[in-house]
Amino acid sequence: MHAVSIASVTKTYGDHVAVSDLSLEVPAGAVYGFIGPNGSGKTTTLRMILNIIRPDTGSIEVLGARDARAANDRVGYLPEERGLYKKMKVRHLLAYYGSLKGVTSRQARERGDAWLDRFDLGEAADRKVEALSKGMAQKVQFIATVLSEPELVILDEPFSGLDPVNLDVIRQAVVELNRRGTTVIFSTHDMEMAEKMCDRLFMIFRGEKVLDGTLDDIQERYGTDTVRLRVDGGRELIEQHPAVQRVTDLGQYQEVRVQGDPQELLAALAGRTRVSLFEIARPSLHDIFVRIAGPDAERAVEETRAADAAVS
Repeated sequence: MHAVSIASVTKTYGDHVAVSDLSLEVPAGAVYGFIGPNGSGKTTTLRMILNIIRPDTGSIEVLGARDARAANDRVGYLPEERGLYKKMKVRHLLAYYGSLKGVTSRQARERGDAWLDRFDLGEAADRKVEALSKGMAQKVQFIATVLSEPELVILDEPFSGLDPVNLDVIRQAVVELNRRGTTVIFSTHDMEMAEKMCDRLFMIFRGEKVLDGTLDDIQERYGTDTVRLRVDGGRELIEQHPAVQRVTDLGQYQEVRVQGDPQELLAALAGRTRVSLFEIARPSLHDIFVRIAGPDAERAVEETRAADAAVS
């Protein structure tokens, strides 16, 4: 069974094609990652799945229902644009959101209190949302998303702006939800997080699907032209070799795309400096992302990293 099936869907805004002839299937019980540069069509696709907007052509089936509205109470959604009623107290807010999904007041209180305790927010239950820090408010919004125990959870950039501690709390919660059987779809610019968490990955670029499969499948397509290197002299020395097409600095080592035999690069570097790491590897998801989407995509990733670093 598939939690979501999209068949030949197109969505336009005037002359702009936001999504073009898109087909994909999200397996039930999967953690399914949506990746792509800003403006590529990720959020439009998520909103069509949620029936917030309708496709111009094609069909979408959610949890077995062709009319997506029939599955609304079984789906939880965390939008990228966070928004809570700031004047409401946290416990009342959760009860309200729960009621929209058919959760009784008693269930909302029991489940809400359990989640608040888990996130170390028990003392905030009777505080107004406006009195919460940004990280606390984001955790409250996550709780509101999952309070109804939905079968499908859709998270649009769930880790954006979180400090490392709160990011790990939300990540662990997502993993636990999935272990209980919840299907999770989330969009992210964090390629490392996508690699670690997702069973399958879908990449959309300029409205078109360019990747869809497991990480192994995707990496296999891009061969073994990637080398992980650490040398005395660093990036500048590596870039001087004519076989090197691209160098990505990952801190403790450089990820290098090589044209030709990687062993020739090793021999050349070993003749000039000390090589402390040399590993022929599949390309990282970050590298594949940049190969497909080019400099604009790399800028989008770097801007997101810089914003997250500023928060932490």
